[in-house]
Amino acid sequence: MKLLITSVLFILFVMPSTIAQNNKQFLLDYYTTTEAQLQQSMAGLNEAQMHFKGTPESWSISQCLEHIVKTEQMILSMIKPGLEQPANIGEKGAPGNTDEKIIEMVTDRGTKHKAPEALIPEGKYKSPEAAMADLKAGRVEILALINSTPDASLRDHVSDSPAGIVDAYQYFLFLAGHTSRHTSQVQEIKEDPAFPKS
Repeated sequence: MKLLITSVLFILFVMPSTIAQNNKQFLLDYYTTTEAQLQQSMAGLNEAQMHFKGTPESWSISQCLEHIVKTEQMILSMIKPGLEQPANIGEKGAPGNTDEKIIEMVTDRGTKHKAPEALIPEGKYKSPEAAMADLKAGRVEILALINSTPDASLRDHVSDSPAGIVDAYQYFLFLAGHTSRHTSQVQEIKEDPAFPKS
């Protein structure tokens, strides 16, 4: 519960003013924050807890983590080639949503989304450590790309998404916010009365 309150306060009081500055540092800090919150939420979990499912249809914590990793790999594979092309905002048009709206949409657990077939997880992780190792490994390239891409290029390279046209900056924001979304799901699973105590 403390973790969820911290996440809400971060979004309400830190996010709007910082994003308004079109600040790459906010983006990097958001990755650091959401990764730390995810790690904290599953610290010390054992294999039984990782694979607990409240219902046959619901996801386990292991599946949530695998989905995060798969999603980051897939979206990176979409963003990277786009950034290697000339700027295309002139031909495709500007994003229809603000940065704040992108984060609001992706972190809103009140709105459910069905994952694409390629991103449906099996639940391969038996420990938090294994999941975090894969997440951190994948983020090395993500963070390197953010750092090496000029601010202007993050904004003038756009692509279609389920939320409409987004620029590269917003796609990177989406990934960090997506981690926050599923960290909330991990907390929900842990709060299930049937969740194994040890």
